[in-house]
Amino acid sequence: MVGQVVASLCPLSVCLWEVKMNREHKEFRRELRLFDATMLVVGSMIGSGIFIVSADIARTVGAPGYMLLVWGLTGILTLIAALSYGELAALFPYAGGQYVYLQRAYSPVVGFLYGWTLFAVVQTGSIAAVAVAFAKFTAVLVPWFAESNVLMRFGGLSVNAGQLLAIASIVVLTLLNLRGVRLGKLVQDVFTVTKTAALFGIIVVGLTIGLNAESVAQNWAILWEAQRVHESGVEPLAGVGLLSAMGAAMVGSLFASDAWNNVTFAAAEVVEPRRTIPRSMALGVLIVTVLYLLANVAYLAVLPLRGNPEGATAWERGLQFALHDRVGAAVAEAIFGPWGAVLMAVLIMISTFGCNNGLILAGARVYYAMARDGLFFRAAGQLNRHAVPGVALVLQAVWASLLCLSGRYSDLLDYIVFAVLLFYAVTIGGIFVLRRTMPEAERPYRAPGYPVVPALYIVAALAIAIDLLVVKPRYTVAGLLIVAMGLPIYIFWQWWQRRQPRGDKPWNSASM
Repeated sequence: MVGQVVASLCPLSVCLWEVKMNREHKEFRRELRLFDATMLVVGSMIGSGIFIVSADIARTVGAPGYMLLVWGLTGILTLIAALSYGELAALFPYAGGQYVYLQRAYSPVVGFLYGWTLFAVVQTGSIAAVAVAFAKFTAVLVPWFAESNVLMRFGGLSVNAGQLLAIASIVVLTLLNLRGVRLGKLVQDVFTVTKTAALFGIIVVGLTIGLNAESVAQNWAILWEAQRVHESGVEPLAGVGLLSAMGAAMVGSLFASDAWNNVTFAAAEVVEPRRTIPRSMALGVLIVTVLYLLANVAYLAVLPLRGNPEGATAWERGLQFALHDRVGAAVAEAIFGPWGAVLMAVLIMISTFGCNNGLILAGARVYYAMARDGLFFRAAGQLNRHAVPGVALVLQAVWASLLCLSGRYSDLLDYIVFAVLLFYAVTIGGIFVLRRTMPEAERPYRAPGYPVVPALYIVAALAIAIDLLVVKPRYTVAGLLIVAMGLPIYIFWQWWQRRQPRGDKPWNSASM
C-alpha cells in the first residue's frame, strides 16, 4: 500500500514500483520436456556411487548372490517410491516438490523440517560428497589434487588441494545454473548421455572382452555363502545377522540410487508436469536400476568378490579390497591394464560433474519455495533476470563448499541415507493422508497398487532406518539430531517473522 501511494505521487516511482513487482513476481520458464526431465533423474542418480560402494557391500555381505540382491532390492524399493511419488507430483506440480507434498499433507512444520534437513545435509551433503569424489578421481590424472597435498592448516583444520577442486567444481556449476535453466538442462543432457553411454560400454566390455573364467568360477562357488569382513576377522552370516548386514549394506546402494526425486523440485520448469514428472521418474529409475545391476554383474565377471587386502594386483585384491574402494577402476585396470584406471577416472569425472549439475539445479528450487512461504531467507524466494532462484543457488553453493571442508565422503553418505529414508517414508505416507483429506482433488495419476505397494515401501524404508540405528548408530543418531534441530529453528523463525513490519513479511506462493 505504501508503495502504491508513493507511486501515485511521482511518475518515476511508478516505473520503479512496476520494475520491483515484475522482478518479485517473475515466473519460471517451462523448458524441461520428457527427455530433459528423464536425463535429470538419470544424471542426478548416477554419480560416483556405482563405481565405489560395491566394495563395502562386498565386505558386508561377502557373497555375490547377496551383493546382487542388495542392488536388486534397492532398485525395487526405489522404483516403488518413484511410482508412488508420481501421484503427489501430479497432484502438486509446483516448485519445491517433496517440501510442498509434506507441507500440504501434514503441516508447515513438517515441510520445514524436510527443507531444513535438505539444506543442512541431504542436498548440500550430496553435492559435497559428489564434488569430493570428482576431486579424488581427478587426482588420478593430476596427482597435485590428491588429498595428501595439504595446502594450509588452521589449528586442527587442514585444507588440501582436492577440497579446493571440489569447491571449484561446485562454484563453476552454480555459475552455469545462474545463467538459466536452458543452459542448465543442456549441461545435464550432454553429461548424462555421455556417462550413460560410457557406463553401458564398460558393462559390455566387462561381459565380453573382460570376462574371466576363473573369477566367474570362484564367484559361483560362493554365490550364497554370506560373510562379513571386519577388523577382527571374517564372520559367517545367517538369519537375523544376515538381514541386519543386508540392511547396513544398502546404505551404499541407496546412496547411489538417490536423487531420483530431484525432478519434482523443478516442477515449475517442466512442460506438462502432471504427465511428464511421473513418467520421467519411472523411466529414469528403471534405466538406472538396470544399469546398476548389469554393472555389478560385469564387476563379478571380471574380478572375484573375495580377495586379499595385501594382494599385488586388482585380481588378487578382489572387489572387497579394491584400492580406495574404487571398484570401477579396479575392473578397468583388470581389463585394460594401467590405462584402465585413467579411463575410469575420466568416466567418473564426467559422471560426478553431470550428477552435481542436476543436484545443484534442482535443490535451489526447494529453498525458493520455502522462502516464498516465509520459511527461508526472503531473498531466496526471488528469481534473477534469467528466471532462476539466484540467491538460493548461491546459498546452496556456500554451504556445500563448507561441507567439503568439514566432512568425509563416507560420513556424509551415512548422514544422508538415514535422513532420506525417514522423509521418503513420511512423504509416501502423505498419499494416504491426502486421499482422506482431499478425496475430490483431481488425480491424473494414481499410485499403482495402492494401498499395498506404497505401504510396503514405508515398512521397508522404516525397517532399514531402524537397522541403521542399531548397526551404525554414530552417524544415524547424528542424522536424527539434525532433523530434530529443525524444530527450535522453526520456532525461532516464526517468532522472528512475527516481529517484522507487515510490509516486509513474505508472501505465500507454494502454488507458483
